Amino acid sequence: MDLTVTFIVVALNAASTIGALFDCLKRQTYPHELIEVILVDGISSDSTKAEMLRFQHEEKSFRQVKVLDNPKKTLPCGWNVALAAAQGEAILRVDAHASIPENFIELNVRDIQNGEDICGGKVVSVPGENSPFGIVLNEAENSMFGGSVAAFRRADTPRYVSTAAFAMYRKAVFDRVGTYNDMLTRTEDNEMHYRMRRAGYRFYYDPEIVSWRVTRPDLGKLLKQKYLNGYWIGRTLGVEPRCFSLYHFVPLTFVLAIILCAVLCAVGITWPAALLWGAYAFVCIAMTVLAFLGCKERNALFLFLPLLFLLLHISYGAGTIVGIAGMLKYRVSRSKTEN
Repeated sequence: MDLTVTFIVVALNAASTIGALFDCLKRQTYPHELIEVILVDGISSDSTKAEMLRFQHEEKSFRQVKVLDNPKKTLPCGWNVALAAAQGEAILRVDAHASIPENFIELNVRDIQNGEDICGGKVVSVPGENSPFGIVLNEAENSMFGGSVAAFRRADTPRYVSTAAFAMYRKAVFDRVGTYNDMLTRTEDNEMHYRMRRAGYRFYYDPEIVSWRVTRPDLGKLLKQKYLNGYWIGRTLGVEPRCFSLYHFVPLTFVLAIILCAVLCAVGITWPAALLWGAYAFVCIAMTVLAFLGCKERNALFLFLPLLFLLLHISYGAGTIVGIAGMLKYRVSRSKTEN
């Protein structure tokens, strides 16, 4: 067990959660002398950098701890700052609002040493606020209907998958495919993982590797997250449309169907709207029942879950529409400038 690991945290205004991640890092069973820690601050307005510097000053068991600045603030730019300084044979980045078990690095290293170039495990969403509504928000995010169908959210068997979260990569992978596209704010992983797949790399999913990610603590923040996720999918279509799967465009299709049905209703054709909303209501109710039965902390606010699903889908789909419009506007403006 002599593989050197660079553990990266890229953060912006994460003072309220980064300390818990540091505690997780200190408890790692993998030899600390083989772990290089790189902490990248996006010029935070809170005490995030102070927390990083405190960790750097207090923790001497690690191979080294570096605290770096990310003046451009975005995640891909922070990734690139860290990659430029990384010296480990394997690279691992975890969000500042996540938590990991004590064997997290050890299990990832095991898979890399078994011959994998990229590996990752299950990422479980946990409530950002331990309240009845916070629990319901988390169930909406954890649901396949409200969150994601990606294997790293729910699969229980080892397999090769198309993408991963909080993954470990051999540094040689980045040496070959290059750095992150700093024009992308939220879809940098989609584009990077597409490049990795094109280069012939495979993503090994190991369900023994588990981490936890905090769901946005209130509805407004969760809706904003979904809107921006959709927005950057729209913008990224002008960079590399092949990096997305069809399921990324389901909310867009749903919102466009709502608009079309509304137009048809205005001219007296109502059956498409009845079909659309009838089918959607059926799926919403079914997914709400599944979420309720699968949750140990049930409460009466689960009755609002169908409405939450609807708001999340509309936010995501509307964001994609605005993102596509922004992408087209940018391309037209660029074309005029070049001509």
